[in-house]
Amino acid sequence: MLGLLFTAFKKKRSLESTVLKIQQGDRSLRNDTIESFKPFIAKTVSSVCRRYIYESDDEFSIGLIAFNEAIDKYSPEKGSSLLAFAETIVKRRVIDYLRSQSRRKEVAVDIALDDEGHQNQDYFDNINSIQEYEKQLESEKRNEEIQLYISHLQDFGLSFEDLVDNSPKHADARKGAVMMAKMLMEDDELKEILFTKKRLPVKQLEGRVDVSRKTIERNRKYIIAVAIILNGDFLYLKEYIKGVING
Repeated sequence: MLGLLFTAFKKKRSLESTVLKIQQGDRSLRNDTIESFKPFIAKTVSSVCRRYIYESDDEFSIGLIAFNEAIDKYSPEKGSSLLAFAETIVKRRVIDYLRSQSRRKEVAVDIALDDEGHQNQDYFDNINSIQEYEKQLESEKRNEEIQLYISHLQDFGLSFEDLVDNSPKHADARKGAVMMAKMLMEDDELKEILFTKKRLPVKQLEGRVDVSRKTIERNRKYIIAVAIILNGDFLYLKEYIKGVING
């Protein structure tokens, strides 16, 4: 088992070394690397298109360009391997291409119908593949966002469950807590106290809102959890807050 892990590690380091040389201007090595990874590119593109891809296909050309882009943009510091990074880039570029094609009505009609005017199943398979992959990407992004949020909560000694378990039971109370969190983020002094001292400035907040100190204390964890969302780049979690306000 250790032997296999060591071999995989050596291959990864060797590939990273190759990419570094390419990024430094070795064109010959770039061409050789792209050539050797054509089967990988074809397989990745085929997984999106859900059909066998030939090198003469436009989608394969998109995949080649995307793989070349991945080589230029790859950095070991990002954590993922080159192949994992390249797979993501290739899939995204192919999906972008298929989406752009489907938006052109004249092209869409040609693809959707075969020579006899019947529905072309490949076209609808491509559309379904795009939708499935977009759902997969959205799920991955949502999970990444939650993991990042959890790490921010831990800085305050909180957990993701605190957002749920300490959520006020009544809708009006939830809205009130969200509004306090928003007020907190709009006040530079209170915001600095929260993120510097990692505590809710209850006394200062009490003087700015028309609720009792007891109410603020009771919703302390929830207010902090919401404030963290408002302060960060949390696209999906902010939808949750919108739901609380509009609900």
